[in-house]
Amino acid sequence: MIRFKVKELLAEKEFQESRVITLAEVAKETGIHRATLSKIANERGYNTGTDNVDRLCAYFACEVQDLLKRVPE
Repeated sequence: MIRFKVKELLAEKEFQESRVITLAEVAKETGIHRATLSKIANERGYNTGTDNVDRLCAYFACEVQDLLKRVPE
């Protein structure tokens, strides 16, 4: 199963910028619908397209391996 590390990256960005960042703000900046972001962050095994992965990597200034982790089932 693939696990998204959105919550971890969001927490790190909040710490670095010393402010709270909402999923609504991430949605606005990335163009990914807020409901989709919520599913990516919270639903186990959620499947999304590579365009969303690319947008999140651009937003968090990270590589794909920083955003995704393979977890054996």
